[in-house]
Parts: sequence; C-alpha cells; structure tokens
Amino acid sequence: MLGALATLLVPALLAAGCGSGADYANADRPPAPISISIALSGDRVAISPDRIGAGPVLLLIANESGRSRDVTLTGPPDASRSCVADDASSGPINAQGAARMSLPLVEGTCEIGVADGSLKPARLIVGPERESAQQDLLQP
Repeated sequence: MLGALATLLVPALLAAGCGSGADYANADRPPAPISISIALSGDRVAISPDRIGAGPVLLLIANESGRSRDVTLTGPPDASRSCVADDASSGPINAQGAARMSLPLVEGTCEIGVADGSLKPARLIVGPERESAQQDLLQP
C-alpha cells in the first residue's frame, strides 16, 4: 500500500516542480510592416508616402522608364542621420518591370535614387518608431 502511494505521489511532486520561477519577458512585437510605393519615371523618382515612422517596410518599385535601373537608398549628405544602417540597393530592375525590397528603417532621412544618378532622387523622412503590432490580431 505504501509503495503504491509513493508511486502516485513521486511523479506528482516532480511534475509540480517543473515550472520556472523566473518571470517571462514578454517583449513587444515590432511594428507591422508598411508598404511604400516607388515609381521610376523618365526624369525622376516618385515615392508615396514620403513620411513614415521607423520600423519594417516593404518597398514596391515600378520601373516605368525605358531602360534597366538600380534603385539605391542612401543617407543624403546634408542629413545628420540616415534612415538605413547601410546603403541598400535593389539590383537591376528591367524596363517596365517591378521589384520588391524588404528592410528595416530607423529614424532619419534617406534619398531614394538610381545608381547612375540619371533621375532626380526622392527624399524619405522617417520619424520615431511606429507603435508595436503586439495587439494586432492575424499578423504574421
């Protein structure tokens, strides 16, 4: 009888001691990604929106020009902070083609132009980090 009771109590006591006494650090999720549209036309780069909050972004690039282009994100020479940690590049985008770039942006300013400098660049102003997506349901 005592052996049967010990057989039942020992696993129960061991199972009760398996929890961790440390608090779980429930860090907030990053902000939800937002999309930025970039159009390369005959003489300039157009961007919409041109002011956003810091966090992950998806750049949707449409090359509406007649030749292959390489989109670059750089810190402008007159800005104190760049919105990208390192300069970023899309790689060649064929004429009348499209591309996507996903990257995190930080507070600062960026110039979005083409590698050969043939189009007038657009300026993107990135403000403080956007709100966390912690409470947004059905987010990836």
